[in-house]
Amino acid sequence: MNPLRSITRLALAAGAALLTATAAQADITVGVTVSATGPAASLGIPEKNTIALMPTTIGGHKVNYIVLDDASDTTRAVSNTRKLITEDKVDIVLGSTVTPNSLAMIDVVAEAQVPMISMAASARIVEPVDAKKRWVFKTPQNDIMMALAIATHMAANGVKTVGFIGFADAYGEGWYQEFAKIAALKGLQITANERYARTDTAVTGQVLKIIGAKPDAVLVAGSGTPAALPQKTLKERGYAGRYYQTHGVANNDFLRIGGADVEGTFLPAGPVLVADQLPASNPVKKSAQAYVAAYEKMYGKGSVSTFGAHAWDAGLLMTAAIPAALKKAQPGTPAFRAALRDALEQVRDLPGAHGIFTMSPTDHLGLDQRAYVMVRIDKGGWKYVP
Repeated sequence: MNPLRSITRLALAAGAALLTATAAQADITVGVTVSATGPAASLGIPEKNTIALMPTTIGGHKVNYIVLDDASDTTRAVSNTRKLITEDKVDIVLGSTVTPNSLAMIDVVAEAQVPMISMAASARIVEPVDAKKRWVFKTPQNDIMMALAIATHMAANGVKTVGFIGFADAYGEGWYQEFAKIAALKGLQITANERYARTDTAVTGQVLKIIGAKPDAVLVAGSGTPAALPQKTLKERGYAGRYYQTHGVANNDFLRIGGADVEGTFLPAGPVLVADQLPASNPVKKSAQAYVAAYEKMYGKGSVSTFGAHAWDAGLLMTAAIPAALKKAQPGTPAFRAALRDALEQVRDLPGAHGIFTMSPTDHLGLDQRAYVMVRIDKGGWKYVP
């Protein structure tokens, strides 16, 4: 054999081995955009905090997290997503916190073919699973699931008429559409339908119209601390009917801002909100308690919120899918991102803080009725309603 040819072959083999070793150690890069400031900050801050609890190695690969604040602004959420994909070359995007931001991000991730796990609620983020939304998954319960819980509770407690007031954006409109469907099936009549902006400081006009309609109950379709405004105004104006909120208020900042005005309010929430109060037979109790323990160990007793738990569940989904994707491709490549998308779709029976996730090609949420409980605000805290 030609000695020179042998040396060349050895050199090529050594080079290939070096490239293989380098590829095997390629880092996984996770891009995150959350609303850590602005009107949705009370949701985004615990999500941002939860990123620090996520694994730093998965499948033998180091995981790097790049966390950006979109300030509850749709335009900034889109620019953050573009930066994470084009400059930071992320393998997956987690975020954003609110529905309008997440909806705006879909075109960006679909064009770049980067999987995304949203921490916002609207079903429109993942439905229908078309050419664009096949790249998008989410962890919060769908509005229709929570609307059913509210309407069922209303009907069982003698409510016949309902006043509705929600955000003047995709969250509020989505909630109205879903609740209206269920209300009709449950024999509930919506007698008022009002909107307000997340940044509004007064809703007197809307509240007067609701009171004038004399509903048995009022449903406020808002999230975070801005959802307290209509209820406080209704209380000031003497409305004495039942109050309902959505799962968008399930954090302690809402309790702090609402104070005595939100006492007695009913809402559906993920099991994690009342994890310690759940019966031992609840299938989510153990996995919900795991998140509570991890979060409170780092941030203190009583600091946990359901919104951080949405981020936790996003991390669990990502962690479950990455090993399968690594069998097909290496991080930092289009093939890995495509394999990760495929692997997310194959997650089965994964216990999370909010429920048991089973994804499919037509279901990019994967939750069922185990993902919610009814809760009442009682003495400044959350009380499980069996």
